[in-house]
Amino acid sequence: MDYYEILHVGRSATDDDIRRAYRRLAMRWHPDKNHTGKKDAEAKFKDITDAYNVLSDAGKRALYDQYGEEGVSAGGAPPQPGGGGGADDIFAEFFGSTPFTYCNTGAGTTARAKQQAAWDAGGGGAYFGRGGFTRDHGGGGAAAAPQPPPVESKLACTLEELYVGVTKNMKISRNVVDASGRMKTESEILSIEVKPGWKKGTKITFPGKGNQQWSQLPADLVFVVDEKPHDVYRRDGNDLVAEARVTLADALGGTVLVLATLDGRELVVEVSGGGVVAGDEDDGGDDEDPVVYPGYELVVPSEGMPIAREPGRHGSLRIRFDVAFPERLKRRQRAQIKRILDAAG
Repeated sequence: MDYYEILHVGRSATDDDIRRAYRRLAMRWHPDKNHTGKKDAEAKFKDITDAYNVLSDAGKRALYDQYGEEGVSAGGAPPQPGGGGGADDIFAEFFGSTPFTYCNTGAGTTARAKQQAAWDAGGGGAYFGRGGFTRDHGGGGAAAAPQPPPVESKLACTLEELYVGVTKNMKISRNVVDASGRMKTESEILSIEVKPGWKKGTKITFPGKGNQQWSQLPADLVFVVDEKPHDVYRRDGNDLVAEARVTLADALGGTVLVLATLDGRELVVEVSGGGVVAGDEDDGGDDEDPVVYPGYELVVPSEGMPIAREPGRHGSLRIRFDVAFPERLKRRQRAQIKRILDAAG
């Protein structure tokens, strides 16, 4: 058994190198953190602890370097003053208690006492969050396992889905390190509840659901909302923009637009020379209305996108007009139009 190889350090490793390697590996392979492969984890964990107990002690390490594992088993010098301390000591230093659990293997067999793991966030313990090991006992500064940058993936949504909301189930495949230290691929279904009003660029983070490399924490998986193009509407912030092309006669005389909304309603907008009246009838009076012209924009309040942070509120629908002019006019028609327009000032 090569203790240096078990701790993934070289033979010239310093006490600090060994200490850091042991802390990282012990946290990874503690049986309480490996429920699916607990037997393998227990064996791995015991090897890691035995390796540390030898290499952290200057006398035992010297015997091991000279004679190997047999030299240490045969007995050697007592622990040196100021040495790295045993595995129990180092965890007691970090956590205030020892998280190792060793079971007695039978009558007359020497075994470490079974102690309760301190994997909690209270008191002087420690906990694992998104960033790995995040707190230590006594404020000495705990080492965090490295974590690669987040993995981003597009979450394509239609405007209809972003208007009403939707739950999307995304199947992912990722590389993980199993309890035996082997790399494997696993699949999982992640559910994403898309809220009404979410915008392009909204990020949904699943901590630790990205790929994993040995001796590193799994990367976070981040879905980034992307908006699919729509046949009728274009989003502009919380507003919706639609294009309408009308004839010159409709631009001057008024018309009615019927639009299908993103939530399936039928929106009737009467365009009476620029005034917006949903369903009003022409009273036949002499009221003056603005004229629809190329580039004219008509605003329908509260018919835009939901505002995600202000439930119940919506942006506006903005309808931009293009006017189709006739290619030819009779002289009499041209004269009539001129007379009417001149009278309008």
